[in-house]
Amino acid sequence: MPHTTLIGIDVGGTFTDFVLLEQGVLWVLKVPTTPDDQSAGILAGLERLGASDEALVVHGTTVATNALLERRGARTGLLTTEGFTDVLAIGRQHRPHLYRLESTRPEPIVPQPWRRGIPERIDSAGQVVQPLDEAAVRREALALGAAGVESIAIVYLFSFLHPEHELRTAAIVREELPDAFITLSSTLLPEYREYERVASTVINAYVQPLVARYLNRLGRALGRRSVRIMQSNGGAIDLDLAADQAARLVLSGPAGGVVGAFALARQATGDERPRLMTFDMGGTSTDVALCPGEVPRSPESHIDSLPLRLPTIDIHTVGAGGGSMARVDAGGALRVGPESAGARPGPACYGRGGIAPTVTDANLVLGRLHPGAFQHGDGRALDVEAARQAIGRISEPLGQSVEHTALGIVRIANATMERALRRVSVERGHDPRAYLLMPFGGAGPLHATDLAAALDMRRILVPLHPGVLSALGLLMADVVSDASHAIHRPAEALLENPAPLAEGVARLCGILLARRPTAETGRRVEAFVDLRYRGQSYELETPLELPVRPAVIQDAIEQFHARHHQRFGYALEHASVEIVSLRLRVSAPGVGATWAKPPASNDPVEAAISGTRPVWFGEEGPSPTVVYDRRRLYPGHQISGPAIVEQYDTTTLVNPDWNGRIDDLGHLWLERRA
Repeated sequence: MPHTTLIGIDVGGTFTDFVLLEQGVLWVLKVPTTPDDQSAGILAGLERLGASDEALVVHGTTVATNALLERRGARTGLLTTEGFTDVLAIGRQHRPHLYRLESTRPEPIVPQPWRRGIPERIDSAGQVVQPLDEAAVRREALALGAAGVESIAIVYLFSFLHPEHELRTAAIVREELPDAFITLSSTLLPEYREYERVASTVINAYVQPLVARYLNRLGRALGRRSVRIMQSNGGAIDLDLAADQAARLVLSGPAGGVVGAFALARQATGDERPRLMTFDMGGTSTDVALCPGEVPRSPESHIDSLPLRLPTIDIHTVGAGGGSMARVDAGGALRVGPESAGARPGPACYGRGGIAPTVTDANLVLGRLHPGAFQHGDGRALDVEAARQAIGRISEPLGQSVEHTALGIVRIANATMERALRRVSVERGHDPRAYLLMPFGGAGPLHATDLAAALDMRRILVPLHPGVLSALGLLMADVVSDASHAIHRPAEALLENPAPLAEGVARLCGILLARRPTAETGRRVEAFVDLRYRGQSYELETPLELPVRPAVIQDAIEQFHARHHQRFGYALEHASVEIVSLRLRVSAPGVGATWAKPPASNDPVEAAISGTRPVWFGEEGPSPTVVYDRRRLYPGHQISGPAIVEQYDTTTLVNPDWNGRIDDLGHLWLERRA
């Protein structure tokens, strides 16, 4: 039976966002995030919403992300093939700063004393070379337990071809340490590449206890409400699977924003394959993604220099948000971020004890934010004088006025975000001018026209509720489960005999359907293959039509050539192609969130004007700027910049050379004048 009440909850670094959808009506709410226990802020918000006990909750969480970034995960041990205990420390020998004379690497999340080798060996053909030493497994498990290890990753060489040693090891560990959390690489990531498999398995083991305890606590607190959790791949799963494979939640929150943005762009443009760039600026960071007619997905991401080889939405994150702190460095230059004031104490203007100037403080001083229109979760207005004092502490050594320093803070933050947008577009062979920019998050619409102008983009779509779009996107996500399987064969051989690929599809289908991630109605099965030219050390994911036949394999090879040319500027169409891995994705429509269109009105656009105020757009000083109340902007209304549009969850800045109009769905379209 479908749920009549739906709640999307996205926990960010500064605010926790809520969207309540009931009988076609949307309510939105923002409350301060409670970093020590995210569930406390969630319960406070649900109480303010008065949400039904029968509601379905879809939740995006940052528990796994924060545990990795702050290095406060569980005490984790690693059992691996004897002689390979240092794979995690050796890594790939990449140098992120090529010319830095004194380069340091983060310590592995599993320290050397907790990385234990087990006598056993499987060869590259999946044959047993050395049987598993079960006595050694018991001995090392007891030693890890005595050291206080609570989570254990088990990764043996070539276990993706022969998982029996890992399965037997897990059984022995459970006998000796019944309370330990266990992660098997052959279950989580049965793929080629030892370092990436070790790192991904260890990440899951590292965050699993924290995520499991959090989800169990949240489940009890939510009572009878059904709960789904957003994955990094843009699909939702149930609590049990989320707790078991916690590494799938590392980009949980940002994924909801991209899913929601793409869905709204399809509705607003009438195009099933819109081309857009998403720009999610929150309090702590900014997440950007390029959607070339589809939600971009990648088989791998990097979290704090660690590779996580699990499907994710391809999102690039930079440390620039409303709470990003400004400072003057030792050379006398102005710097902004990546450090953030977070939820506590927050920007200086929040009045919670923060003294460092932030991007939010700068926007307030420039007149772009109204103190009373933006309330930060507890009903209090922003403190302009506190913001001026904070910026004044760095404007004096710079020899600038408070306002000109604030302009510098905003421009530096914009430069950081512009580089992020170029990273996902220009650097990958895409022209930003051919794309629509969709800003969201609490601060995205405040910076959108500046960034669009810098990239020579002509159109911006500001959704109806941009400040809570990530929470709304959770309600628009499919229910998804995915799995992978190592193939590692020449594509030419599979063209002659596609049986190994077809058998892999059947095997993964059995695994995914056994999890029962979706209802049968509307279920979709999609396949992808990781392809590369022979001799390359990287792959590109390419769709594979089902059922498997020589013709669809040939089509995948041709698509790979085209994608390689798009990404790298060339293709070797006569070179040998290898299929490295097979991926399967089973999905079904989620909760089917729909809501009523905004009502029409005969009121003139002037009725939406709430006043005027001086706003700084450049060095020349403040300009009188019309301020609109978005609640009173109706379909058909048109505005011209300079203007400011204020609403509960965000503020939109319309630069002087931009026009705006409200469409039939209530979204604000901004177009740059010639």
